[in-house]
Amino acid sequence: MAASTPHPEADTDSVQARPISLGIDIGGTKIEGVAMDGDKHLLACHRIPTREGNQAVHDDTVTLIHHLLDLVGPNRGPVTVGLGIPGRVDANRGIVDDAVNLGIRHMALGPAVTKTTGLPVRVENDVNIAALGAASQASDSLMAPRTTPHSEVARNQARRPVSEPGRDRPRALPDQDDHVVAFINLGTGLAAGIIRGGRIEHGASGAIGEIGHIPVDAHQFPCKCGQCGCLETVASGSAVEALWPGIAHPLPDLIAQASQGNQHAQEVQDIIGHGIALAVQIVALTIDPAVIILGGGMSKTGQPLLDLVTEHLNRSAACSHFIASLKLPDRLRLAPADLPIAAIGAALAGRMAADSRPSDLIGKEIAS
Repeated sequence: MAASTPHPEADTDSVQARPISLGIDIGGTKIEGVAMDGDKHLLACHRIPTREGNQAVHDDTVTLIHHLLDLVGPNRGPVTVGLGIPGRVDANRGIVDDAVNLGIRHMALGPAVTKTTGLPVRVENDVNIAALGAASQASDSLMAPRTTPHSEVARNQARRPVSEPGRDRPRALPDQDDHVVAFINLGTGLAAGIIRGGRIEHGASGAIGEIGHIPVDAHQFPCKCGQCGCLETVASGSAVEALWPGIAHPLPDLIAQASQGNQHAQEVQDIIGHGIALAVQIVALTIDPAVIILGGGMSKTGQPLLDLVTEHLNRSAACSHFIASLKLPDRLRLAPADLPIAAIGAALAGRMAADSRPSDLIGKEIAS
């Protein structure tokens, strides 16, 4: 994606004024934003490098908001803003705590951006907005239901360019109260976002989905949270870097080396594959979602990651009729790598918070 991209079909001089949803994903290295109209067409995208500290994050967020609005043009209706950021987030008050990688200990981000811009702002945890954005995509932009990750249909589907039918108009979730989607973020850390009936689940304290800090691994590697044996120590990008160090893109290299018979690589691959499969089982057995999406940086490995996780899920199924009956591989999807799903999710969250009517968005389409 270019650093700044107006949508090629956007004609701001001839289109009637329409509501605009801005979504901004504040990450450790970049801040990425999108603008969407009321019909959920992507109108513009822009990204800038991240700077650390409360004031820098505020200023850069406001700058990005203004730039996106400039790209959209003056002929626009009401504007809403959704922000996604790491750390503990009080979504109701727009407060962020302990966003360590951004140098933020405590910040009233939502109120500050609203005060500066005069716009309604919704702040959510970054994994939650990525979950909402990924869940809003059509099943055929992830992986077709009822196809396994090993099937030729799934492989062909994963290789289709974004311009092909089915990839350029991803649909939103069905408007069903009991429709549950889980998003497992395989990034530097490990966490899950839960979407139920088109809305983000927060839990009592906002800690829902922090599966990376469940201490269940027998290796008992130390975790940064202070515990030992946390799932994150064997099922995350940082886990792969620690166990297979010195490689720029360690997971693809690890899988390639293991396939060539490297015994140490096979041992490490088993640890990582088992850890991710265990994360899938924990999510499945506690939430029982219809769809489990694998996202985050590790998901860019693509089909080899699905094959690895499926292999370990099948190992568990071979020992347990109960696990086999859950058909977990059939629920797996990969998040699309060709869309800014976190920024899209932030835009959806901002609009839904302003409207308080999820059915206005859920069930419609996004056109990229």
